[in-house]
Amino acid sequence: MGSETIKKGTERAPHRSLLYALGLTKEELRRPFVAVISAQNDIIPGHKHLQEIVQAVKDGIRMAGGVPFECHCPAICDGIAMNHPGMRYSLPSRELIADCAESMVRAHAFDAVVFVPNCDKVIPGMLLAAARLNLPTVFVSGGPMLAGDFRGLKVDLSDVFNALGALGKGEISPDDLEELEGAACPGCGSCAGMFTANTMNCLLEALGLALPGNGTAPAVSAGRLRLAKEAGIRVMEILADGGPRPRDILGVAAFENAFRVDLALGGSTNTVLHLLALAEEASVPFPLAKINVLSETTPQLCKLSPAGPHHMEDLHRAGGIPAVMGELAKGGLLHLDSPTVSGPVRKRLSQAQDREVIKPLKDPHSPVGGIAVLFGSLAPEGAVVKRSAVAEGMLHHRGPARVFDSEAEAVRAIDARNFRDGDVIVIRHVGPKGAPGMPEMLTPTALLSGMGVDDRVALVTDGRFSGATRGAAIGHISPEAAQGGPIAAIHDGDEIEIDIPSKRLDLHVSTEEIERRLRERPPQPPAVPTGYLARYASRVTSASRGAVLKEEQ
Repeated sequence: MGSETIKKGTERAPHRSLLYALGLTKEELRRPFVAVISAQNDIIPGHKHLQEIVQAVKDGIRMAGGVPFECHCPAICDGIAMNHPGMRYSLPSRELIADCAESMVRAHAFDAVVFVPNCDKVIPGMLLAAARLNLPTVFVSGGPMLAGDFRGLKVDLSDVFNALGALGKGEISPDDLEELEGAACPGCGSCAGMFTANTMNCLLEALGLALPGNGTAPAVSAGRLRLAKEAGIRVMEILADGGPRPRDILGVAAFENAFRVDLALGGSTNTVLHLLALAEEASVPFPLAKINVLSETTPQLCKLSPAGPHHMEDLHRAGGIPAVMGELAKGGLLHLDSPTVSGPVRKRLSQAQDREVIKPLKDPHSPVGGIAVLFGSLAPEGAVVKRSAVAEGMLHHRGPARVFDSEAEAVRAIDARNFRDGDVIVIRHVGPKGAPGMPEMLTPTALLSGMGVDDRVALVTDGRFSGATRGAAIGHISPEAAQGGPIAAIHDGDEIEIDIPSKRLDLHVSTEEIERRLRERPPQPPAVPTGYLARYASRVTSASRGAVLKEEQ
């Protein structure tokens, strides 16, 4: 099936009539039709400029003999949606985006696709669609925002969230906060640190579905526009020469390469959700526990904000993802013959240009990767932590639980300092089913960090965290509270033990007592009884499976 389906034959005269209404010529009807699927909108800083990127893609497609058609899908900014009911829609929007892209491409019989995402759930949503469609495909993202300048210091969005805690402690004034909020995000692009959007944009390179430079070339650079044109040209070349389709690229080797790059970067824990969902969509077996196997042999080479002082512009200047992959390749840690949209991985490698930004393989920030998966009596199916952002003294911690059944309740208590050093703050009923939608818990972790207690207080949740989160923040606890997981049985004062080096997360309550508490737990009414979130909650699976939707019975 391709555009000939809607262009060729006497019976397609009505279809051609509609195409002529677009202003197409007979010559254009003889050329391939290429969808350029964009998430451009005016509410997301990372997406406001995508029209310019899309135009460059369309220019490249036309230069190479194709006919581009711009289509759109929804997008949600996690930062703007944070800490209010809108955040429930962020993860579920991943499925909407995938369905919208699939629907537009199949209904209009396109021959190839260029996806233009940038932030949050748009990238994984488009990845799911690419795996389903399996047409000649190239991704090109909108690119990262430049860091802001606050009194001579480089800053980004995470600094604003952290400043809320500092304001509560009286360490900064309201005027300081106002100046910071005006400086932290200086223009368009995905937020400047190694947060979820930028991590996923880098992993598009590591998976092999985007051209080198996609993850790091700044949004405002001419290099980003050249990359967009090259993406348009390249998708036409793939179409013409029968080059690799997404399912040819997305094998076990590609996922292992992507996770190793993620671990080396110290990327967002949200990538675990999205790569597991993509693996399931592409029919690639990839159990959650395998991440720990990769992590034990993958050194962390980068510490970008929020874990360190560098930003995406620094990583780009240092050589970007090709340089990170080049360093990993020196240790035999990558599958170099794995295909990409522009040749095998081995043709993409380069040398690091700044050893402060990209550490040598033999002198890493850490000998193990930046993400760990924990298992134990509190997380029988797993939990995820950004180990690279955890203070050394919190890698092994045991303390009493301080339990909250909503993010809002926890934020009020933290803001009032209604906790003690050593506590393990528990936020539950915020998982994929429970919230529903598994909202990010950046506000509570940012408050703890801004108060300067993230090296003494832990937070565990069946929700998830922003890539901007730092501290002993353990999320994705599975099974979640709404599924009757052990997290639903925790009482205030119960001892919780976190042992990140041993990959353990345990509730020090007997199995019999946990089972008794769960049996006696009153029925939980649905958090949202109607609408899209209600339908989503009825079908979504555990975070340990990537929060994919199960087939309707």
